[in-house]
Amino acid sequence: MTADIETNSNTTNSHTLETQDVKLVDVAIVGGAMTGATLALSLKKLSEKLNRPLKIALIEAHKPGSEHPGFDARSIAIAHGSIFELKRLGLWSKLAHLGTPIENIHISDRGHFGMTELNAEDFHLQSLGQVVELERVGQVLFKQLEASDVQLHCPETLAHVEAQVDCQLLTLNDGTQIKTALLVAADGVNSKVRQAFNLPLEQVDFEQVALVANVETDKPHNNWAFERFTNTGPLAVLPMAPLKGDPRVSLVWALTPSEAERLQSVAKDEFLAELQQAFGFRAGRFTQVGERFSYPLLMSHMPRPIYHRTVFIGNAAQTLHPIAGQGFNLGLRDLVSLLDVVKQRLLAEGEAVDLGSAKLTHTYLKSREKDRFSTMTNVEFLVRGFSNDHWPLVVGRSLGLRLLSWLPPLKVPVARAAMGWKSVS
Repeated sequence: MTADIETNSNTTNSHTLETQDVKLVDVAIVGGAMTGATLALSLKKLSEKLNRPLKIALIEAHKPGSEHPGFDARSIAIAHGSIFELKRLGLWSKLAHLGTPIENIHISDRGHFGMTELNAEDFHLQSLGQVVELERVGQVLFKQLEASDVQLHCPETLAHVEAQVDCQLLTLNDGTQIKTALLVAADGVNSKVRQAFNLPLEQVDFEQVALVANVETDKPHNNWAFERFTNTGPLAVLPMAPLKGDPRVSLVWALTPSEAERLQSVAKDEFLAELQQAFGFRAGRFTQVGERFSYPLLMSHMPRPIYHRTVFIGNAAQTLHPIAGQGFNLGLRDLVSLLDVVKQRLLAEGEAVDLGSAKLTHTYLKSREKDRFSTMTNVEFLVRGFSNDHWPLVVGRSLGLRLLSWLPPLKVPVARAAMGWKSVS
């Protein structure tokens, strides 16, 4: 089967490109954001550990910028369980200096009596997770990639892919051709690899838009994170490293599409006033806001995130509502499962291993079924349960949050999910 990737009018069609020598690799990864870059580096470390050289290619359309304005970088929370995995992969030591610890999480229901807290010390931990700015992480990961022998094709895009019996044949927009035993799609929700093979994607539209910004406050956050549920959706405030000495936090605010459009365009003072009214003063007074971004909130997933000699991971396999902050954490568990399957095949089959075999891809598929299903189901439940003012749900969720405060043992499963302990239990 062959498939062309849609390109714009300024891009040369793959069939007219000059013929070049074909590069042969064991694994080609399309998409070099956090998940794809982490996988490439982890595969290299695995091959060195097992003394089994692997040829790895990484194709990514954009390089991380060398500089970025202090308010414009998106941030994510890396759960405690994910940090455990990044340490095991030998990567966290390179990223730790970029993290801001989450020591406490305050959860509340706006306008109602329900609230509770999760505290790291209650679980004998230094933190429940770390907040990092994606662009700064990208710069660190790409420096490591450039210092490795990973075949890095960046900035470059996929123009054409052809499924052959013993490989996937990739053609890039610059004419480079790559034959790979295993193709890994880590290229996001609009995956070009998925579209090229016309594979199904199921979506749930929550009819919400996430408004994202970095915000300065008039007092230190003291490593508190906040999740406040409103009738339009959750409002999350995450601690960040100060900028030029000024305390700041990362904001993710779920709104109706019309409200998000309005709040993205109002004057900064008006935006800060409405944010203050919606959130309250637990984080102090909001004093400044950077550039505001927005994106629709959908939950999407591929029913079968595999294809002939192809595996889909991270946002290419599924995207989550940010209500529980589990997007990257679930994607990291994807790549850790893939690494475990690759390791098993390398140890069992040695030099004769076929990393793109149906046995490998189906073993990976089976390893991810339970975690993917339970995580997506739990996230959808949270969104449905906390994004409306239907009074039976209001009473139920408020009572549930209060019970967590009154009966601390009930917090354990909540904390385990928040910290991504599935992978270390």
